[in-house]
Amino acid sequence: MTSSATPADTDRCPCTSGDVYASCCGPVIASGIAPTAVRLMRSRFSAFAIGDAAHLIRTWHPSTRPGDLGLDAGTRWLRLDILGHEAGGPFDAEGVVEFEAFYRDGQGRGALRERSRFVREERVWLYVDGDVRPSTR
Repeated sequence: MTSSATPADTDRCPCTSGDVYASCCGPVIASGIAPTAVRLMRSRFSAFAIGDAAHLIRTWHPSTRPGDLGLDAGTRWLRLDILGHEAGGPFDAEGVVEFEAFYRDGQGRGALRERSRFVREERVWLYVDGDVRPSTR
């Protein structure tokens, strides 16, 4: 089940980076600003994991942002693996992040693999869209 509780600063980050929330996704979720496309991707995974729809909407590019985002309370996001990225650094205008996200829902365990596109506008990274690919697991 998706939790609406924000992790404590000393808890491990939901994005499974191995870092604590206060040093990883916490500051990005609080501000909406990430230094790289990968950091934004990690914060968006964490937002799904903790049920923070506001962060997801705020970091979604206006050209593709849905009017409403309903999160499935029956889905528990378990782990994020960053498989690779292209550009998306602090001085780039665009970036691509490929990831695999693991979850559990009413049907059991599953995985979502996506190649996501990001743009940087006025020094802020935004999610544009993604191509979902079959999971390799």
